[in-house]
Amino acid sequence: MRRSLILAAAALASLVSPIGGANAQQVQRVQVGVLECRGGASVGFIVGSVTNLGCVLRADGMPEDRYIATIRKVGLDLGITQESALAWAVFAPVAQLGPGGLSGDYVGAQGSATLGVGVGGNVLVGGSANSIALQPLSLQGQVGVSIAAGLEGLELRPGR
Repeated sequence: MRRSLILAAAALASLVSPIGGANAQQVQRVQVGVLECRGGASVGFIVGSVTNLGCVLRADGMPEDRYIATIRKVGLDLGITQESALAWAVFAPVAQLGPGGLSGDYVGAQGSATLGVGVGGNVLVGGSANSIALQPLSLQGQVGVSIAAGLEGLELRPGR
């Protein structure tokens, strides 16, 4: 239990650190759009959870680019949520990404609390050569009863 709390505290500390510090290569990035994700029910299992989401990348002058996301959390995660909605500003080393350009694995820190309607946030880095950063555009919204803090992995795959 103590180890989980230490991991959760470290994750929350890194959540508030600048995203540039998360990548040792210090890649220059520009905002290419917004990734919006929505998902159904999720159950926390004390030391982690898995949630599936449908996502769409919205970028000016580009058609919508759809993804299927799987979020895996490790750390303190207790409770049940009925639905979740997240939005990230997408930063990449180029101004435009091709179809499926966000596909890949992302890691970062996460924290949330819900009693009825709740909020959370997460900062993630990954994709092609860890060159893409996902920063919370606004806080994550969810409905249910839960508390979570820890490390998060996001897998993005092309969707329909």
